[in-house]
Amino acid sequence: MTLPPHLAANPRLSRWLHVTADGTVTLRTGKVELGQGILTALALIAADELDVDPASVRVVAASTALGPDEGPTAGSMSVADSGSAVRHAAAAVRALFLDAAAVRLGSDELTVRDGVISRTDGAGTTTYGELASHVDLDVDADPAATPKPAAERRLTGSDLLRLDLPDKVAGRPRYLSDLELPGQLWGRVVRPPSPAATLRDADVAGAQALPGVVAVVRDGSFLGVVADDEHAADRAADQLRRDATWSEHETLPDEDELSGYLRAGPSTTFTIDEAGGPGEAPERTVTATYSRPFLAHASIAPSCGLARWDGDDLQVWSHSQNVFGLRAAIAQALGIDAARVQVEHVESAGAYGHNGADDAAFDAVLLARAAPGRPVQVRWSRSDELTWSPFGSAQVVDLTAGLDAGGRIVSWDCDIWSQGHTARPGYAGAPGLLAAAHLSGGAPLPAPVDPPPERGAGSARGAVPTYDLPVRRIRGHRLEQVALRTSSLRSLGAFTNVFAIESFVDELAAAADADPLDFRLAHLSDERGRAVLSTAAERAGWSGRERGGDVGTGVAVARYKKGGWCAVVAEVEAVSEVRLRRLVLAVEVGAVVHADGVRNQVEGGAVQAASWTLKERVRFDRTRVTSVDWETYPILRFSEVPQVDVVLLDRPDLPSVGAGEVAQGPTAAAIGNALAAAVGVRVRDLPLTPDRVLAAMDA
Repeated sequence: MTLPPHLAANPRLSRWLHVTADGTVTLRTGKVELGQGILTALALIAADELDVDPASVRVVAASTALGPDEGPTAGSMSVADSGSAVRHAAAAVRALFLDAAAVRLGSDELTVRDGVISRTDGAGTTTYGELASHVDLDVDADPAATPKPAAERRLTGSDLLRLDLPDKVAGRPRYLSDLELPGQLWGRVVRPPSPAATLRDADVAGAQALPGVVAVVRDGSFLGVVADDEHAADRAADQLRRDATWSEHETLPDEDELSGYLRAGPSTTFTIDEAGGPGEAPERTVTATYSRPFLAHASIAPSCGLARWDGDDLQVWSHSQNVFGLRAAIAQALGIDAARVQVEHVESAGAYGHNGADDAAFDAVLLARAAPGRPVQVRWSRSDELTWSPFGSAQVVDLTAGLDAGGRIVSWDCDIWSQGHTARPGYAGAPGLLAAAHLSGGAPLPAPVDPPPERGAGSARGAVPTYDLPVRRIRGHRLEQVALRTSSLRSLGAFTNVFAIESFVDELAAAADADPLDFRLAHLSDERGRAVLSTAAERAGWSGRERGGDVGTGVAVARYKKGGWCAVVAEVEAVSEVRLRRLVLAVEVGAVVHADGVRNQVEGGAVQAASWTLKERVRFDRTRVTSVDWETYPILRFSEVPQVDVVLLDRPDLPSVGAGEVAQGPTAAAIGNALAAAVGVRVRDLPLTPDRVLAAMDA
């Protein structure tokens, strides 16, 4: 037998699990809590495998000093990768404790229940806690330690209460912005006014003279202040902003002509999928182009970072999705040994992608150098968050398909135009940290790249339809020189690709004079896809759906990477505005580990996708990003959230996969298809605003 990849890379059991005399099980993982509930799911897996009460499992946040290196928390892979590692590690720990119990109890016929190990004949018991000092976990995991078969798991699939929610509901300090260490100072960074701006001059004397100011830092185009309290830091930053002059340049594209910008190149062109020969000549050819704009992460709480230099050693607290990657990037940017850097994860507002967390941490590092021995916290402003965090890339998808005389798809041709979808710390051989590019002598940030196909791709993610298409050609074109920084945003390219594919399938169904649901089922042989599609349609009452009267119903389905399936039925009303009334989602992610967590992930993903689909768009002129607040970058309001109904199809016979990104693309497409059904015209460019509906009607 072989260990799961994450456990094989971090085989020492003490890196994962520790048991104390009171029976408490401490679980360490390299995955981080972003509000997705992953720590609860992993705790449930460990408790199930060890046969302990979940209440006895304490999960410790990711740490480069203590925990395993599992890479980034991304791609909806935590349950699949970390879950399997935790399960096998717990099985190995359980085997070691059973060996110790067999010696103590004089029998190897044993059972375990809620942490109590008993002889099967009832002649004696012991506990994990009693054996803790006798079991050495500072050993490598034994590949022969076998996890329980699915039928013997008592906890998997249950609705364990989330471990992170009580503090959040009660308003107790939990987030990084709440953290205050002894001797702490506060910092602010004065960002350039536009992406290509460089600092011409800054009179630091005015800021330095203000009460409470400890230091003013100027290095190249990097400007920052350190002060005794937040108010003093804000005042000093405002003064420094007034006293700085910048050189600005018109480097941004026309925000209303993103298609031309993405197509202009230079680009890297690559084949995503190709199958079939010339095939039969189609009876009819249909062509369409779909697009989305740049999108912001729009985290409710702006990014935050905390750092302290103690002599030659650096400690950092961050809500990064990859504490080990951040450690390496900081060391690279500063030219120091990574062993001198320790990064601890502390929760903040979820981002579901690469927002400003890593950049804020590096800001804190740079300012902490000006106050050795004292921790410095840096908090970004709302404007910083909306203008300087990496965006999700704009994207354009060209589609052409051929239909035979019977209305069946006989050919499929697709071209995708996009920037890269990842600029996480360490990408393209660079630190990838914003302030590192602003320092004196700092190199500009490289153009974003895409993850390789084996890690889910980026621009190409979700580009291959789930349907039976005998002839297909799918190509990507990634821009090599970019004007705006982009990186990973929830589901990467799959959001746009699935929106385009599933919108186009509806258009093909209309061309074939077929019901959109029947048309999909006629082209979909995968039984898992058919199951979610049929379930969503039945739950939503597809056959009896409301038609006409400014109300429309739309359907879409997709598989996320090689993982979970999701089908969505959306109901939209379009009169003076586009109002999403209802979403029904059927989801299958293999064996369900934490049912409540899966439902929450799917519902949250659908609501966020609805916001992207109906409202969100980064705005800019030729020099500056202009969507700087909630007025200029609107998101879905509570009053606009639709009724959401999530149906889970549990498959305990299949491996568990992630649920965090399965809903994004199908939700957008279902809404677009419902809008087309309501108004009788197709809007192919996101967001689906009233202005775009009217423009489509006038076209």
